[in-house]
Amino acid sequence: MRIKIRAFLELMRPANVITALTDVLAGMAIVGFSFGTLDYQFWPVVFLGISTMCLYAGGVVFNDIFDHELDIIERPERALPSGRIQRAEAVFGGIVLLAFGIFLAFWQSRLSGIVAVIITILALFYDYKGKHMRIFGPINMGLCRAYNLMLGMSVYELGVLEHFYLILIPLIYIAAITLVSRGEVHGSQSAPLWFATFLFIIVHASQLAVGVQAGKWLYMLPFVLVHAYLIFAKLSKAIKNPIGPNIGQTVKTGVLTLILMNAAWVSVSEQYYMAFVTLALLPLSMWVGKKFAVS
Repeated sequence: MRIKIRAFLELMRPANVITALTDVLAGMAIVGFSFGTLDYQFWPVVFLGISTMCLYAGGVVFNDIFDHELDIIERPERALPSGRIQRAEAVFGGIVLLAFGIFLAFWQSRLSGIVAVIITILALFYDYKGKHMRIFGPINMGLCRAYNLMLGMSVYELGVLEHFYLILIPLIYIAAITLVSRGEVHGSQSAPLWFATFLFIIVHASQLAVGVQAGKWLYMLPFVLVHAYLIFAKLSKAIKNPIGPNIGQTVKTGVLTLILMNAAWVSVSEQYYMAFVTLALLPLSMWVGKKFAVS
């Protein structure tokens, strides 16, 4: 039983699941949600936080299910091809996670439930077909994260209408990471990595521009600078030597440090304690990332 539990946790990518929670915290902060201990401040965080984690976990479980045959050749050590968990068990677990994520979102609100359904459709399409599409694949993956941010925003319907455009920033960011990740197994050319560099610059500049517009860029600046440093340190190494391990480290760093981007969004709400709570999830995610695969 312990082997089965460990194997299913591997399928869920628990380090990444933590980053999904911070997407929702960021989205809630963007629309002006006040975090606290009162019922109307506490339960939306619980419902939407657990919902996004279930949706993310279910999505990556199905990613490995659809990749089962390829992983037998390229990554035989993974949970499914190694036989530590059966495909039927993985399918059942993935369905339960996605269904529970959607249920909790609808419990919060109809809009949240609709966003959760969209996330599920986008994730399953990416797992089955999208990741094999040269152009739409990275966009598809980016849309999953973009709607994760919107799931947090959905706590206030008017907030979604006012701040909808901000989902473009995580979309571009995750599209860049997905573009880089295509060379994770067999290596890559430098051209896609340079293009990803350009996209990362757009992301950081855009986030700071939003901070300037809100008159709160100084709160955001430390988070953005540290995030940019961590990303470009790994990416520059991969550009110089675009082999699989270097690219894998870039992807892992890009996924986990998404928490820094989300902490920056929370800081703009001037709820500084929540910004640092969000930031505190980064070392936790990195620690879990040492025990379980990120990509």
